[in-house]
Amino acid sequence: MIRPFDLRRPSALGEVGALLGEYGDTAALYAGGTELLLLMKEGFVRPRVLVDVKRVPELGRVTVGAGGIEIGAAASHRTVERSEAVRAHAPLVAGVARHVANVRVRSVGTVGGNLAFADPHSDLATLFLVFDARVVLWSLAGVRELPLADFVLGPYETARRDDEILTAVRLRSWPAGAAGTYLKFGVHERPTLGVAAVLTLDADRRTVSDARVAIGCIGPRPERLGHLEARMRGAAISDIARGQTGVTDGAADAIDTVTDLHGSADYKREMAQVFLRRALRIAASRVVGEPVDARYPHTVVA
Repeated sequence: MIRPFDLRRPSALGEVGALLGEYGDTAALYAGGTELLLLMKEGFVRPRVLVDVKRVPELGRVTVGAGGIEIGAAASHRTVERSEAVRAHAPLVAGVARHVANVRVRSVGTVGGNLAFADPHSDLATLFLVFDARVVLWSLAGVRELPLADFVLGPYETARRDDEILTAVRLRSWPAGAAGTYLKFGVHERPTLGVAAVLTLDADRRTVSDARVAIGCIGPRPERLGHLEARMRGAAISDIARGQTGVTDGAADAIDTVTDLHGSADYKREMAQVFLRRALRIAASRVVGEPVDARYPHTVVA
């Protein structure tokens, strides 16, 4: 049973800031509520005041700026999926949004809520790392930006202060000619594993000049695999597309995995090794314009 609470519906950020200043940690920000209401029903969270931010206009906008795209925190997954701006500048994001959770969550759940909740089984938190994502945090004291990697501290823990609201996430555009994929595996709605990979080629179109690889849902928080990215640079793209390189061998050994209801840490590490190789093959095929066979059981490819 949900305990009684006051509902406030501000229409401007200044009003949100005033409410957070007045009620402090007894207030909870509310947009889609797909996670928050479940916690309230179980009694894990008992806010005195719910601050509904859906009426703040700028929080629901998707805009294109210099070098990238900005998605408002209150934009729903469905909005992201259908956004012409997202489809034009970050089509992979639109593709992944189409497969988040279930239709109810996609219709009301929001990008900001997903990131601020810091569920370790988040598709977006993993995917956004290969876009060098930065979150925008607003308070009456001012605005600050944080790399997404520094914002998510661990399971259900972020760097957001009680007086701050996450207003947007900024994604940097990929270099011209880059191609990538997001691959996730899971039997339940929350993915057991998610891998994002992006490859850019040298001018000769034969070797990798840059790589971005992120993995999530298997540890306390998503992470960029810098050690694997470094090994990818200079690798022959034809070998990667055919799976004929050992560049990913042992790449999963350094990944922080945890045991939970989705599987043991060792199982997830083995899965990570398989799916890293698979994701890189798909990204390599796409960057050279070859067809991709993405038919794998319980797997979603975007």
